[in-house]
Amino acid sequence: MTPTFISRSLAGFAAVTVAVLLAACGTTDKDGDVQGSAEKLYADAKDDMSSGNWAGATKSLERVEGRAGGTLLAQQAQLDLAYVYWKSGEKAQALSTLDRFIKLNPSSPGMDYALYLRGSVNFNDNLGILGSLSRQSLSERDQQASRDAYQSFKQLVDQFPDSKYAADARLRMDYTVNALADYEVHVARYYLRRGAYVAAANRAQQAVTGFPQAPAAEEALYIMTQAYDKLGLAQLRDDADRVLKTNFPQSRFLADGIRAKDKPWWQLW
Repeated sequence: MTPTFISRSLAGFAAVTVAVLLAACGTTDKDGDVQGSAEKLYADAKDDMSSGNWAGATKSLERVEGRAGGTLLAQQAQLDLAYVYWKSGEKAQALSTLDRFIKLNPSSPGMDYALYLRGSVNFNDNLGILGSLSRQSLSERDQQASRDAYQSFKQLVDQFPDSKYAADARLRMDYTVNALADYEVHVARYYLRRGAYVAAANRAQQAVTGFPQAPAAEEALYIMTQAYDKLGLAQLRDDADRVLKTNFPQSRFLADGIRAKDKPWWQLW
């Protein structure tokens, strides 16, 4: 995502607000200098963002917030600042800035973008070089950030269904749901292979009940049949097996079971 996602309407409103304030309030030359300075700083910040100079953009945007406080220009600067923090690797600061914006500006024309950006900061479909080398899956990592991303995207879609960010948010929600389901199945599979059958059944059941439409539900049902069988719970085993066969009649697990997968992410050779 690039800075072009920033609400153009908010930027336009910000410029209008600055002009109106200057005309209506009978500002002194000093006040005009302050407003002009804020606009100049914002223009400089946008130039820095375009060139990837995140440090320079951060300094300018922080000063814009101070000089244009209470205006839509300050709101725009705050959103830009959250984006810059994110792009420069300061995730915690980005989220803190967005949380503050959302709390203090509930009726802002940039609220949909703020929610979208908060979700995007938490959403991560790129494991980076370490993940590539170790072949670690997204489903094998803690998923709290994914849950937070989902909640932000859901809030966006619920409150602003016609937002230009809503369509992409829905796609990311689907991806996140699948990742969360995969995570539950990954944990269930781990427990099953180590003989922790109660834990395996519980985690697999969480995947089925929490994410019934996710592809991972297929393996989750199979894990439930295996765990219940090992526990001697024939009725629960048969129930899970019946649901598996009804919903996934061509399931590979019915013939092959849990086939050997690729090497675990921590095994490099």
